[in-house]
Amino acid sequence: MHIHNLSEQNSILNTFIAEIRNVSIQNDRMRFRRNIERIGEILGYEISKVFNYKSESVETPLGNTSINLIENDIVLCSILRAGVPLHNGLLNYFDAADNAFISAYRHHKANPEEFDIIVEYLACPKLDNKTLILADPMLATGQSMVATFEALKPYGTPKEIHLVSVIGAQEGVRFVEKHFNENVHLWIATVDEKLNNKGYIVPGLGDAGDLAFGEKLQH
Repeated sequence: MHIHNLSEQNSILNTFIAEIRNVSIQNDRMRFRRNIERIGEILGYEISKVFNYKSESVETPLGNTSINLIENDIVLCSILRAGVPLHNGLLNYFDAADNAFISAYRHHKANPEEFDIIVEYLACPKLDNKTLILADPMLATGQSMVATFEALKPYGTPKEIHLVSVIGAQEGVRFVEKHFNENVHLWIATVDEKLNNKGYIVPGLGDAGDLAFGEKLQH
């Protein structure tokens, strides 16, 4: 797997990461959503550098010019509900993309430290020969990313696969690295050291879905 950790180089991305982590800022839901969206835009820009391009003619008011434009046939897939702001950021840059949405959540067993990933709702176009961008803002254990990809398999075989996350844990990165082949790309804004005993990223930022949309009722 090709791992692209954007935090390895300083950029304006640091500001947005700091704000979504900061307890005195992150509780502004609108600002939290917008920061996740802006991080998605930056990740999308970086992904675009490895796409395929072809020269096309563009007519201007004063003549014609040629410019290289993306020729990848893109499908954006996000995991509901926390993935919506990240999806919007990617869609701002890949506005011609098709879109897929899937629900995946943790179902805790009798032991609260153990859980399964349950996949329910799924809406997806055909994926054969497409460039699949699979986005999940928090790459904790990595199980949601893998379960989502397994659920997408009946829809076809993508030509390229790009995984996108905002914050990950080393454990989650290692997990997806074992379950995806060497041609898959992982684009991530930053990677934290560990998970706690409930499988949440430390230091992380808390629950991205709750911060974006409000607290949910527990199962």
